[in-house]
Parts: sequence; structure tokens; C-alpha cells
Amino acid sequence: MKKVLLEVCCGSADDVIEAHRGGADRVELNGDLFHGGLTPTVGSLLVAKRETGMEIMTMVRPREGGFCYTEGEFAVAVEDAKALLAHGADGLVFGFLHQDGSLDLERTRILTELARSAGKAAVFHRAIDVAPDWREALDALAELGITRVLTSGQAPDVSQATNTIREMIAYANGRLQILPGAGITARNMDRVIAESGCEQIHLAAHKVQYDTSVNNNRSIFYGGCLYPPEDRYSVTDREYIGQLTARLKGAQA
Repeated sequence: MKKVLLEVCCGSADDVIEAHRGGADRVELNGDLFHGGLTPTVGSLLVAKRETGMEIMTMVRPREGGFCYTEGEFAVAVEDAKALLAHGADGLVFGFLHQDGSLDLERTRILTELARSAGKAAVFHRAIDVAPDWREALDALAELGITRVLTSGQAPDVSQATNTIREMIAYANGRLQILPGAGITARNMDRVIAESGCEQIHLAAHKVQYDTSVNNNRSIFYGGCLYPPEDRYSVTDREYIGQLTARLKGAQA
């Protein structure tokens, strides 16, 4: 079996550290994974880079809920992108659409040029999964100089779209990389790789950690109306990542 690169989706510096200890090849650093991943803090990037030295892609997404941003939000995205690159990011992950779901080529060009002028990767994220025509989108992104596209194959789960991923890889024809991500687990990873022919995968693997500092008053909540438990949070599951990396390396031996 050919070498398959493992990228882990992380929501904190601790996530990156655990993914590194588990043997991940690369990470995507976000803030607020609950909302699909938003721009991380510079502090989290600095600590993650200092503690691991690994390749870190950083999300640039100024808010949750879609990918068509106001002028102010896009201005924030540009400044965040500059700051992340200046503090060690190995690439930017972003996606910009118009209200009809088509690519916002001008905004995509601006972020792509920021990354490429710094000698870093430019990654278009799963915004492509709601674009009306993925072939047209891939053509445009390749023309702009995008390094890689993260996609579920326009399905809720990559395992439901392995044929589409294979088609995307063939259609891209080396002009840019296709990175399958969404719903890849230890159970379906081998099948996804075999059926899609991909050379890299993107996944998240978290376990629950407890913080009992809030237990004196369990009626207090600091978030929104969903009221998630305040005494726990998620962190990357190092052992799970380690099992996957061991399987990938064993298959390549």
C-alpha cells in the first residue's frame, strides 16, 4: 500500500500536542470546532508550534454559519491570515462563497496570494461541498494556485462519496491535491483509502476530559441555549490517532 498522510483536525494547542504524540503527519488548527472550526488564536499557534515543531495549517474563518462574509468580516480574515503567517503557520485554510454558493474568486485570490507569497500552502476547505459544480470549482481553484482542497465529496460523510473523491482526484490531475475529510474513522479508513485512491486523509478524534472546577454550582451555564455540560471538554485522543498511524505505516511496510 502506498504512503497515506494523516492530517488531524484540532481545536486547541493541546489537541495539536496530542495529535503529534499520536504520530499525525500534519494538523489543521482551529478555534471552536463545535461550529465547524473558526480562526484560532495566535497564542494557540505559537504554543502548538513551539511544543511540536510539526506542520500546522491554520483555519481562517471569521464566524460560524456559511461562507459569504461582510466586508468587515473579510477584513478581519485578512488581518488574521497575516498574523498567523507571521507567527509560524505553515498554511492557511479558508473558503469564500457568494450567496448563491458559487466561489468568491476575488476573496479566494487574496488569501491564496497571501499564503503563496509567504511560501506557504493555500487550502480551500469544505465550502466546496456546497458549491453547485465541483468541477468548475476545482478548475477555478487550480487556476488561482490553491495547493489543496479539503472535501467530503459533497456528501455528509466521505465514506458515502468515495467514487466522487476518486473522480475529483482524476479530474484535478495533479493541478491541486484532494484531501478527503468528514466522517473518516478507524472502522471505514481502509475502505475510504482503497476505494478513493487518495494519498492523504483528514479526520478528528476526540475524547472527553473533565474539569471539576464548576461543580460547586451545577445550575450555572456560560454558553448558549444548548446548555452543554460545563464540567467537560474534548481533547484529541492520542491513543486513537496512534492506532491509525500504526495501521497506515504497517500497510505501507
